[in-house]
Amino acid sequence: MSHDTLLHRLIRPPVRVVARTGVTPNQVTTLRLFAALGAAGAFAAGGVVWMATGAGALLLSLLLDRADGELARQTGLSSVGGYRYDLISDCIGNIVAFLGLGVGLRGVMGPAGIVLGALAGVSIVVLFYLLNVAKVASAKGVSANGRVLVDPDDAMLLIPFMIWFGIAPAVVAIGGTVTPVVALIVGVRALIRRGR
Repeated sequence: MSHDTLLHRLIRPPVRVVARTGVTPNQVTTLRLFAALGAAGAFAAGGVVWMATGAGALLLSLLLDRADGELARQTGLSSVGGYRYDLISDCIGNIVAFLGLGVGLRGVMGPAGIVLGALAGVSIVVLFYLLNVAKVASAKGVSANGRVLVDPDDAMLLIPFMIWFGIAPAVVAIGGTVTPVVALIVGVRALIRRGR
């Protein structure tokens, strides 16, 4: 994953301001986690207003996810512990957000919404682990002039907008079916490479 995508460049100026305040990267990570938990709770409540509110909290959570690492780099406060805390928060945030979305859509999708939401959240975590922790594969982003403009993780930013446009069931259906297949393919390819 790149640290110089368009999104990173977008959040860099506000992070420079925050860097002067004494706020730490771990505090931003904690705020990111609480925003994801808030999104999950709002999603689980269901209904148009709560879904829209959850989408806003999820967008905030995703932006804070970029901001914590950027703050760590700008302030020289990068650490192994902070990196691990960020990973754990990302995993928890993704799982609960998708699970909350599935629970909130149970009136539309029935129990399948909950199952697909859980599958989506867990599969995103598995993919994140395979690509960023185990580094058994790489995911190329969209590049221009040798610079990565958008990386695959930035695709998560589409989810709040899809929810605002009223296609939350599609988010859960696609996330719960396509993401597990992609995670399985990446995992199997990694095992085949190791076996060679």
